[in-house]
Amino acid sequence: MGQMNVVPYIDVMLVLLIIFMITAPMLQQGITVDLPEADAAPLDPELMQQNEVLILSIDAAGSFYLNLGADPETPVDDESVLTTTAAIVRRNPETPVVIKGDEAVDFGRVAYGLALLQRAGATGIGILTEPIQDEGI
Repeated sequence: MGQMNVVPYIDVMLVLLIIFMITAPMLQQGITVDLPEADAAPLDPELMQQNEVLILSIDAAGSFYLNLGADPETPVDDESVLTTTAAIVRRNPETPVVIKGDEAVDFGRVAYGLALLQRAGATGIGILTEPIQDEGI
């Protein structure tokens, strides 16, 4: 009998489906902001899966939000950014840290958020952007 047993392949497919269903909601964290467009390399997916990502979001009004903490939808003050980030980075120095700033926010506010993260001990801080959309020029 020369038939192929496809049951193991179905099992692998179902496991992958479950993994993708669990990880997909984790990719969208924090508050909604209008990200600027830039031609930048994407984050390493392997690093993102190994560690929880700390995202400092800055809305158009300049308020800070942290995706890790008691309530990601509530603005946090400068001291909370420092203490929360320091605790997370101390617990896991490999934690990826990114800034997600609204494109309407003043660059000075983004730079101030970057300085807060650096003072808290975060290194290798990234800036989250949207990919550039081709408009068919």
